[in-house]
Amino acid sequence: MNKSTRRTVIAGNWKMNKTPAEAKQLIEEIKASISGMNTDGCEIVACVPYIDIDIAVKTAAGSAVKIGAENCHWAKNGAFTGEISADMLVACGVEYVIIGHSERRQYFGETDITVNQRVKAALEAGLKVILCVGELLEQREQGITDETVSLQTKIALLGITEEQMADIIIAYEPVWAIGTGKTATSEQADEVCGVIRKVIASLYSDKCAEATTIQYGGSMNAKNAKELLGMVNVDGGLIGGASLKAEDFFSIISAAQ
Repeated sequence: MNKSTRRTVIAGNWKMNKTPAEAKQLIEEIKASISGMNTDGCEIVACVPYIDIDIAVKTAAGSAVKIGAENCHWAKNGAFTGEISADMLVACGVEYVIIGHSERRQYFGETDITVNQRVKAALEAGLKVILCVGELLEQREQGITDETVSLQTKIALLGITEEQMADIIIAYEPVWAIGTGKTATSEQADEVCGVIRKVIASLYSDKCAEATTIQYGGSMNAKNAKELLGMVNVDGGLIGGASLKAEDFFSIISAAQ
């Protein structure tokens, strides 16, 4: 991490977990765990299922915990059954939204182009975006990790201005390490986050690249967080399973401090 030029962000991605009652309890536990902690140097976000947003926003109010959603549509409204627009999220009090997660790409037909459309819609509505990129296992084995992640990043940022980059966090999530218990080594994570930073520099400027928060998101947990967050290009984490337990999530936040 380089806190002198960019902010550290620890964000939980709850995925399809927690009823509203369970969400309230977990956020209360997270609030209690960070009570008294100086969180100025670390932004804390909980990205929750749509059904939990209302109770999550109310429960987190006045605390250091920000609430995010796990996806949004690119259209403001229309015949898109089951979808939620960025404006709807803002109206509910959401500040962040995850876009382009590998599970959305793998199971729900998300493409680099639709990721770009969603990013634009989210920014236009005033949301902060956590943009996910990452390679498949076969792409890593083929030696095309850098090319794959660079391409995803470039397409996702098409039409995005340098000024708008202030509201974008990029999360490097190697698909082979999500929910599998496998984790990229700290060196692998740092190397690919560095590749992403070089892409940003090529698209915008060195200053923009140095200011952009780049998270690692492949099975970061309480045990490996300190080592991963000690790498110069890893500015935080997008946390899956470990974000569902307040004690584990707190351990990662502490490591980021």
